[in-house]
Amino acid sequence: MKKFLVLLVFVAISLSSAYAQVNGAYGSYAPYSIFGIGDIAKEGTAFNKSMGGVGIATRNRRFINVMNPAAVTARDSLAFMADFGIYQDNTVYAQGDYKNAKNIFNVYDFVLSFPIYRSSAFMIGLTPFSNVGYDFSASETSTDIIADTGAITYQSYGEGSIYQAFLSAGVTFWKKLSVGVEGIYYFGTLDKVSNVVYSNTSYKSINAGNSIAVRGMTAKFGVQYQQRLAGNVHMTFGATYRLSTNLRGTMDDYTYAIMSSVTDTLKNNDISLKNTGLKIGDELGIGVSISGGEDWTAEFNYIRSDYSNSNYANYTGFSAKSETVEFTPSVYQSFRAGFEYVPNRNDIRYYFRRVAYRGGVYYTQDYFKVNGHSIDSYGITLGMTLPVFRWYNGLSIGVDLGQRGNKNNGLIRERYVKFVLGFNIHDIWFQKTKYN
Repeated sequence: MKKFLVLLVFVAISLSSAYAQVNGAYGSYAPYSIFGIGDIAKEGTAFNKSMGGVGIATRNRRFINVMNPAAVTARDSLAFMADFGIYQDNTVYAQGDYKNAKNIFNVYDFVLSFPIYRSSAFMIGLTPFSNVGYDFSASETSTDIIADTGAITYQSYGEGSIYQAFLSAGVTFWKKLSVGVEGIYYFGTLDKVSNVVYSNTSYKSINAGNSIAVRGMTAKFGVQYQQRLAGNVHMTFGATYRLSTNLRGTMDDYTYAIMSSVTDTLKNNDISLKNTGLKIGDELGIGVSISGGEDWTAEFNYIRSDYSNSNYANYTGFSAKSETVEFTPSVYQSFRAGFEYVPNRNDIRYYFRRVAYRGGVYYTQDYFKVNGHSIDSYGITLGMTLPVFRWYNGLSIGVDLGQRGNKNNGLIRERYVKFVLGFNIHDIWFQKTKYN
């Protein structure tokens, strides 16, 4: 059993890594990721994602819940748990009369959870925090200019990710109150490039950009309180707070003029990000859920993260300023609701009565504005977990259908269908043998 599960994870990682190398280095692809630190990744495992992204007030011993460090104690005290996930993103982009499409496939998390002592436990994991992925090009259309210079192409492209490695620990008191703390380490590289390419080789083409190596540390705190209402019906209140953190690292700000095989360095500055005021905003999350044992649950979450003082608008490599585009860091807000229903977990005759069915909705305002307009996204999620073997092993499948932005005021609209696949691994590793 254990050998099979280890082999399954190894094969999934190998296939995902190989596919990612073939299809490029994008963690995601979105035109709006040109701004700031890119697109903030949606939190959670396939379990959370298929319920609209909720989890702050979730206590479910069958799945790892990374949304609240206090939730790590909702588990069997003798169990080893792991979660590994991959995703596939299909998006159609539209601006005015122009349309384009992109498909992305990659890994989104790897999490392990162990008991510590009695009602305490911890988890450790790695997941993306933000992603940069875009590629624009345009040709000069002014006949007065190209009559002298020949064709001119303007190119902008970027890629890279900021990852977060985290270690969480939690403990439960009086079987009702759970508290947790999480240490987070951010690291990664973002590359953003802008080129001006002349077809006439007597003119110098321009290669300019920023290569940003980021790191930082912060902490997240969580609490959950569960109260029985009647019978096996419980209500749970949850809250999380993540501290803001100053970004550290370096930024290579460069500009080169290129003609044939000759390259002139116009600018090449190695800038320290220390004491720049660049930061990842703090985050407050609150949630409430109501559940009927392990048969059903419904939950609502609200998350707010303040980036208005992140200083992104004042630094090249983060601001993406131009004559026609104004980028303004703002406040991120998200409203999420989701549910789970299992017809009969113990049914021995009909397999699909043991399947966990999920759904959810969400509405989000992004952490920045473009030309004074907020970038909103909304969608619905659906999913299920198919039981595999014994214990709580399962295969979680989810789909997210939604829209981000709109075509008003010259903005870009994204319509997407995203699929997630999660491997939920559960086994008893810490039980003492009573008989030899």
